[in-house]
Amino acid sequence: MVKSTNFSQQPNQISRDDESADPPFEETYKKLFDDIRIGKGSSKINYENLFVVEECELPLIDLEQLKGREFEREECKRKIAQASQEWGFFQVVNHGISQDVLLQMRKEQMKLFKKPFHEKMNDKQLNFSVGSYRWGTPSATCLQQLSWSEAFHVPLTDISNSTHHPTTLSSTMEQFATTISELAHDLARILSERMGYKSKYFRETCLPHTCYVRMNRYPACPISPQVFGLMPHTDSDFLTILHQDEIGGLQLVRDGKWISVKPNPQALIINIGDLFQAWSNGVYKSVKHRVVTNKAKERFSTAFFLCPSYDTEIRSCFEPSVYKRFTFREFRQQVQEDVKKYGYKVGLPRFLVSTH
Repeated sequence: MVKSTNFSQQPNQISRDDESADPPFEETYKKLFDDIRIGKGSSKINYENLFVVEECELPLIDLEQLKGREFEREECKRKIAQASQEWGFFQVVNHGISQDVLLQMRKEQMKLFKKPFHEKMNDKQLNFSVGSYRWGTPSATCLQQLSWSEAFHVPLTDISNSTHHPTTLSSTMEQFATTISELAHDLARILSERMGYKSKYFRETCLPHTCYVRMNRYPACPISPQVFGLMPHTDSDFLTILHQDEIGGLQLVRDGKWISVKPNPQALIINIGDLFQAWSNGVYKSVKHRVVTNKAKERFSTAFFLCPSYDTEIRSCFEPSVYKRFTFREFRQQVQEDVKKYGYKVGLPRFLVSTH
């Protein structure tokens, strides 16, 4: 979950066609583009690394089994835990979110992103919190650190509040958020129970004002693959649920190498976040992933992030602990400091218990 920022306060942005929908990537990051054209400094990227030989299908789990007999339920739970340990990613079908809702969500999302850029910058007009619209990577010092994408990062409370003045977008988001939030809590419960830990921890700490829906658009990129759609990162949450289109572009690290995830629009993709890795004492894996750009086609996805309140203490569920105890606030602050200093997130290694 890499944070990008609203550029409404940026003084050096070049004026442009007010009716254009795409963010002004090349104008705003002109120096980075100029650097790569002349082959200067850190902009020299080994583009061969961006091409992935292998395309794979993530472990596919049918959640209909959770409604079956006891042995079917237990087998399904075992598969969920196993995929979370071995892959950190898996996909689910018969997940309880209707295809009608997913298709309507994609339709409304596409309409939203087609609005002129200056309208998308006006969060209040859309009944979203200030800063919900994000694009690019303000901290980028080279093109390899730039994310060629735009997004609306919306707390669930914004979605529920917007239904007081309902639009097709707000009512669709409400349906999507309500059902996908329940799925996230169900999966978190299953994963915690497989660790022998039964409690209301996730229900009590991951609340509507702390969880988010993020609508993503990755515009066609004329210099693909010289820039990422979303730079390599792990997610700073407990778990993420993603619905993507058929275009593809999601890649993850498996056995030390990058692989490309084969799109399955009928399925939802689940991935473990940093907080679940810390909570499970390293049993469940938060895996580095990225999105590569497409020269000809735009890509859309929608994600749900299961996040706790900032004051929530994250600690391993058994001892001896691999990680120090930390609050979500401390984790986020450390991530932001590292991104500002190095241009990328360090994450959980910052919180390893010293062996000295």
